[in-house]
Amino acid sequence: MTVFVSIALASICFTYNGTEECHSALLGKPNSITPVGEFTIDKINVPQRGYGGNVLRFYEDDKAIWAIHRVYLGNPAERRLERLKGKNLKDKFITNGCINVLPEVYDKLVKCCENSDLVIK
Repeated sequence: MTVFVSIALASICFTYNGTEECHSALLGKPNSITPVGEFTIDKINVPQRGYGGNVLRFYEDDKAIWAIHRVYLGNPAERRLERLKGKNLKDKFITNGCINVLPEVYDKLVKCCENSDLVIK
């Protein structure tokens, strides 16, 4: 199973129960780039508030973890949920590099795609 993220379209696509689905995603703002390339997704537990207890990590260095996770709502001024549901592509580039999705999309990803390949272009 492979999960595909298009930075140009701010979307994430994967197959769930035999059907290909594509969903809107929030991605890294211009000065905090979402990494491109091929990765493997693995679910890890995180203690930080606002992430629902776990994330799907795809990249890590000595300073940070990049992951797919439920839309972060810890800073209401960012209007992330509104941006995620909106149509304006420019509004989709708000994160510090992670990929934010709706909670129901995240739940599907955990069910179908944990330990899967991830391609970000």
